[in-house]
Amino acid sequence: MSIVKRGFLAIAPALVMIGLLAAPVPGYAGTENAQERRDARDTRQDTRQQGRKEKVDCRQADQKSNSDCRQEFREDKRDGRQKARDIKY
Repeated sequence: MSIVKRGFLAIAPALVMIGLLAAPVPGYAGTENAQERRDARDTRQDTRQQGRKEKVDCRQADQKSNSDCRQEFREDKRDGRQKARDIKY
């Protein structure tokens, strides 16, 4: 066996260990960010569904014009997006 090959075989296990120790750090950070994105997405979706229901209820009750109900729906969606940003960032 050549000296270069012996040197590589001596260093190879150490390189593998370094790789294994460094791998979990980015994985954990990615998992945390993914959870924040999911929470933010869930918040936005819940806000949309709730807003749709309120818009239908508003129109059925004839409390306001359709444009007033639409404007409230838009404001609710804006508030939901802001809550999602607060969660995410």
